[in-house]
Amino acid sequence: MLFPHPLLDALRDSPGGVAFEHGSRAVSRGELLEMIRRLAGALAAAGLGPGRGVAIRTAVSPEAFAAHMAAHALGCRVVGVRPGYPAAQLAHVLGMGVDALLVDGSSAAPEGPLPVLSLAELLARADDGRPLTVTARPDDVAALTFTSGSTGRPKGCAITYRALSEHWAWQPRVWGPVAAALAESFGRYLLFGTLASMVVMEFLAPCLLGGGTAVIPEDDGRPIFPYAIERHRITGSIITVPRLYQMLRLLKDDPVDVGSLRALMVSGSPISPSRLAAAVERLGPVVYQGYGQTEAGNIAMLTPADIARGHADSVGRPHPGVEISVRDEDDREVATGRTGEIHVRSPYLMSGYWGQPAETRDTLRDGRLRTRDLGYVDEEGFLHLVGRSRDVIMVNAMVVYAGPIERVLAGHPDVDEAYVAGAPDELTGEAVHAFVVPAAGRTPGRDALTALVRAELGDDSVPRTITVVPAVPVAASGKPDKRALLDRPGGRML
Repeated sequence: MLFPHPLLDALRDSPGGVAFEHGSRAVSRGELLEMIRRLAGALAAAGLGPGRGVAIRTAVSPEAFAAHMAAHALGCRVVGVRPGYPAAQLAHVLGMGVDALLVDGSSAAPEGPLPVLSLAELLARADDGRPLTVTARPDDVAALTFTSGSTGRPKGCAITYRALSEHWAWQPRVWGPVAAALAESFGRYLLFGTLASMVVMEFLAPCLLGGGTAVIPEDDGRPIFPYAIERHRITGSIITVPRLYQMLRLLKDDPVDVGSLRALMVSGSPISPSRLAAAVERLGPVVYQGYGQTEAGNIAMLTPADIARGHADSVGRPHPGVEISVRDEDDREVATGRTGEIHVRSPYLMSGYWGQPAETRDTLRDGRLRTRDLGYVDEEGFLHLVGRSRDVIMVNAMVVYAGPIERVLAGHPDVDEAYVAGAPDELTGEAVHAFVVPAAGRTPGRDALTALVRAELGDDSVPRTITVVPAVPVAASGKPDKRALLDRPGGRML
């Protein structure tokens, strides 16, 4: 069934249920469907339809979600615009075949010739009574979702309507037991961040398709984790690793009631088994871990049952329909248990990077996506990550991976979190620099940490500097900002 038919059908099946809570407002599923219908008519009247590009730059709201689905029903190419893009990156994103920009007043519209549509004005237009008809075409690009832009220019990952029609999250007919369990646990789902994020939309889908309510919390000046969980009796959400660490620290001193949680998906960056175990100990058997990429969506998932059975050192098993192969530098598949680069084949991979054929050819090979992540698959089919093939530091012309160093440092009892980055060095070409957040009441010692890294990984991996920081800065993507760590003046060097 072509996307977004499954969502529209789910809304029609239970029009009285609550789709969104936004502050004091409750938006029923029938009201959401009507909003989608009206916006689809207004966007069509503005000249948008199959194959046309519409950029959406809004805050998170029921109306913004309805705009995304209305544009998809028309068969548009939806370009999600994250908040916080500097002018050059915003211009780059809006230059990707965009015919109109839809805004909601949460940010100023950029100057330029691009037609700007107001979400409020579209909703206020007289209703022409046009029925909601899906005119999307399978091989058209449904969405451009963007990589983090760590190289300076975000790459637009093109996802077709055919791919979304096979996507694990958006198609209940292909839900496996894990996806079905998530949908059941997302009865009251905490929605935050940006609808331009593939991860946000991907995990909102099981909530709405499963009959749940997406709760958009108002800002009360406190971190939404854990306080919004208690205030709104949240049953499920996604959370980045830095937010999880912050929540666990807050829960040590403040007895916030998070007992309503049934599923909390940790994603965005690696987490050590010990920290995962600490989360389970405090929150209960509700913690999941997801592994994915913008180019591929969620690839594998670790469930609470997997963690209880001793698989916390992995990122779980792949979704149904997702094939993982681990390959060496000559593109040959390696044996079970051997480390190599992780390649993924699935029906919902991107079709390519928008306007970047050379990058596409380098990343998509014979229908497989090169993740640039290093890892292995064990005999039970669990995927283990070792590091990133591009997250490398060249020390004396030797390749050193940041990921293994981070895991070794984070395994020390005095360390709560560890992050490693490389920086130019006159003596060694590049040098390893580590940043650690100490465990509560503990004081890490440089000698112990360097000895641990040397014993596990060898001399080249020993950090040139180890700096104690109170917390890790977080980029707009929600991931740890290693560049900001290198640039920050604060911290105490060991």
